[in-house]
Amino acid sequence: MIFLVVALLLVPIGLLLWQFAVHRRRLRDLQSALQQRTPYLLDASGGLLQEEWRGLAATANDLVARSRSGDVERAGQLSQLEATLGSLQEGVLVIDDSNHISLINRSLSEILPDAPLVVGQRIEAVIHSSGFLAFVEDIRGGRAASQVELEFAGKTGNTWIEATGALLPPAPGGSGKWVLCVLHNITRQKRLENMRKDFVANVSHELRTPLSVIKGYVETLVDGAADMPVADRERFLRTVQRHTDRLHRILEDLLALSRLESPQAELHLEAVDPATFIAQLVGDYSIRCKTTGHQLCLRLAPDLPGVRLDAGKITQVFENLLDNAIKYTPSGSQITITIAAMATELEIRVHDNGPGIPAGDLPRIFERFYRVDKGRSREQGGTGLGLSIVKHIVQLHGGRIGAESGAGQGTTIFFTLPLSPSNGDTPPAP
Repeated sequence: MIFLVVALLLVPIGLLLWQFAVHRRRLRDLQSALQQRTPYLLDASGGLLQEEWRGLAATANDLVARSRSGDVERAGQLSQLEATLGSLQEGVLVIDDSNHISLINRSLSEILPDAPLVVGQRIEAVIHSSGFLAFVEDIRGGRAASQVELEFAGKTGNTWIEATGALLPPAPGGSGKWVLCVLHNITRQKRLENMRKDFVANVSHELRTPLSVIKGYVETLVDGAADMPVADRERFLRTVQRHTDRLHRILEDLLALSRLESPQAELHLEAVDPATFIAQLVGDYSIRCKTTGHQLCLRLAPDLPGVRLDAGKITQVFENLLDNAIKYTPSGSQITITIAAMATELEIRVHDNGPGIPAGDLPRIFERFYRVDKGRSREQGGTGLGLSIVKHIVQLHGGRIGAESGAGQGTTIFFTLPLSPSNGDTPPAP
C-alpha cells in the first residue's frame, strides 16, 4: 500500500518535472529566436499551457517579422540616403556633439582630397582649418552666417569652398548639438575671378603705356606745331605711329584670343602632308632669318603620316613661335624645327640656342600677358599674347603643348597634333 501511494505521488511530480524541462527548453529556443530574429517553431509536444505557448510563439514571430521588416525598410532608406548624398556635387559632413565625424559623402573627399576624412575621427584631426572649426562652433552657438567662404590649404594648391550649416536634433538618448555642414567647391569660380581681375589689370597696363605716349606727343604737337622744327615734328609723328601700331597689334591679338576661347570657335580642317606644309613655312621664314643673322634648320623624320589641320591657324602657331625665337635670341643663333611621328600624334619641336627661360618662369609662359623679360619684350614690340594664342590653337586641334628650357640652355617649345584617323574622320574636339 505504501509503495502504491508513493508511486501515485511520483507520477504527477515526474510530469511536472518533464513539463518544466520542456518549458525551459522552449524558453531557451524562444530567447535564441528573438536574439537571432528568426521565426520560432513550436514543437508538437503536448502538456500544460500548450495553447498559451502557441500564443506566445505567434506573438514572438510577429515581433521577429516586424523587426526584420523594419531592418529591410531602414536598409532601403539608408541606401536611398547614400545614393542621394553620393549624387550631390556638394560635400555633406555631419559632426556629432563630441566633434567626431558621423557621416560624409563622396563629394566631400573630392573637394578636400588632402583630408583623409574617416567616420569616427575627430574633425580637428582631419581638417586643419581654424576658420572651418570656428564656423562649426558658430553654428552650435547660433552665431554663424548663412554662407561663408573658406580657404583650405592643400598639397596641390588652395581650395575655396562656400559653406552653409545647420543644427540637427540630438541623437536618441543624447542631448548634445549635432552639426550638418554643406560645402560647395568654388575654387574654379575663384580662379576665374582672379583671372578676370588679372586680365583687366594687364590689359589696362598694356594699353596705358602707348596711350600715354600718344597723348603726350599729340598734345605737344597741338600746342607747339607751328613753332616746332620739321625734324622734331616728323620724329613725334613717327613715335605716335609706332605706338598706334602697338595698340592695333594688342587689340588684334585680344580679338584673336577671344575668338579662340569662344565656345563657337571652329576649325576648317583639311588633309595635309606635314613635310610639305612645314617645309613651305620654313622657306617663307628663311629670308627673314637671313636678314636677322639667324640660322633656320628643319629636321624631318622619314615617311611622316598625314594630319588634318586648320592651315591658317597652324601657320599662325609657327609664325608666333618663330617670331619669338628670332626676337629673343641674339644674331647668329640657330633655330631648329624637328618633326617626328609618335604613336597617335605628330610632334613638332621648335628649339633655339638663346639665353633660355628661368625655371621659375617656365610654367607661366603660356599665360596671357606674361613676359619673362618685360622691358625687353615691349621694346621688341611683343604683346604678351602670342604663346597664349598658340596654346589655344593647339588645344582646339586636340593636341598638347609644353616647353623645356633653362637659363643659358636655350628654349624648346613643343606641341602635338593628332594623326589623321584611318577612316578620314575629323579628330574629336578637345
